[in-house]
Amino acid sequence: MRTFLLVLLASLALPAAAAGYVVDPSHTYATFEIDHMGFSTQRGQFERTSGQISFDQAARTGEIEIRIDAASLDTGFKLRDDVLRGSEWFNVESFPDIIFRSQRLVFEEERLTAVEGVLMMLGEARPMRLDIARFKCGLNLAMRKRGCGADAQGVLRRSEFGMNTGLPFIGDEVRLRIQVEAYLP
Repeated sequence: MRTFLLVLLASLALPAAAAGYVVDPSHTYATFEIDHMGFSTQRGQFERTSGQISFDQAARTGEIEIRIDAASLDTGFKLRDDVLRGSEWFNVESFPDIIFRSQRLVFEEERLTAVEGVLMMLGEARPMRLDIARFKCGLNLAMRKRGCGADAQGVLRRSEFGMNTGLPFIGDEVRLRIQVEAYLP
């Protein structure tokens, strides 16, 4: 037990060099919010995500790719989900993935505060900024693996991706939230 504690403490003290992490789909959630005719905010989530993260805290560099399976959309109402998966909305048969790829990590002193990148959806690529509300890298004691996690959110205009159905009654502005955990393989 003493040896385990010494190894654990040593691993926590070591700086995290550039490392490649794999997104853990069981701890990663992509959700969205959109105005519904001014009456309410409708919410949904995507059940399947994947991706990779490369991160070097000391150099303040890294690359992030989050892949969202568009067909895994779930708003809690099957009929609406089927419509949203169709050609007038997400068109999941032609465009099965929504992908966010980072271009730049933004730091305030030592703290990661945002990720600027490109969101690809419906065959279109648009700049997107994800603000980071929480970020942590370290040893997950339960999994006994090093990992990184974050709560990120950004705003997009669906019309910029050609998703115009229901405008202006259903909002153009969509809030995208991604909670992610990724671990060394």
